[in-house]
Amino acid sequence: MIDLTDIDWADIGQATMETLVMTGVSLSFTILLGLPLGVLLFLTGRRQLLAQPQVYALLSFAVNLLRSVPFIILLIVMIPVTLVLMGTSLGIEGTIPPLVAGATPFYARLVENTLREIDRGIIEACQAMGARTWQIVLQALLPEALPGLIAAATVTTIALVSYAAMSGVIGGGGLGDLALRFGYQRFRTDVMVITVAILVVLVQLLQFLGDRMVLRFTRK
Repeated sequence: MIDLTDIDWADIGQATMETLVMTGVSLSFTILLGLPLGVLLFLTGRRQLLAQPQVYALLSFAVNLLRSVPFIILLIVMIPVTLVLMGTSLGIEGTIPPLVAGATPFYARLVENTLREIDRGIIEACQAMGARTWQIVLQALLPEALPGLIAAATVTTIALVSYAAMSGVIGGGGLGDLALRFGYQRFRTDVMVITVAILVVLVQLLQFLGDRMVLRFTRK
């Protein structure tokens, strides 16, 4: 039986806020880097506007390479890089670089797949009107793919919540760190249960909001 009066709710509140900050900041950088990377993957692919097989193969290899590394290993491998970029490998600051490195290729591949699903007739119509590549991307492809891009961002956000929780292994802060230090290491099952419950609620809320946004921007 869990005794709710024996739980430090201030620590749980702070850990929850840290998780939200880590997720929000890393998501911003992930979209900032992953969106253009995904667009470039799409454009340089076979039979696309800027078809460049060698460029596509190089980008695809880099994306697949980062995606193939388990995040828990990526956290450890990137510690030297994180120290150079952030000055620390601990806390929220020390978690952002590996979170971005782990999520960016994931989101980029989702962006590429979303753009591939767009009717090619839209591109051909834009070309017939004399539109340039950047005009086709900004004024046709991205607006048409907006619901899919939002859905991809939702999936990526949920993945980032999971990654942020794993960062507790290296002292990254947030709910994962709280569950590890106070739940697992101190045999506090109540803390473990509460942190898991919060993560479940957070993921459900993110998915609900993402689905609502997709419906709102889907063209009838």
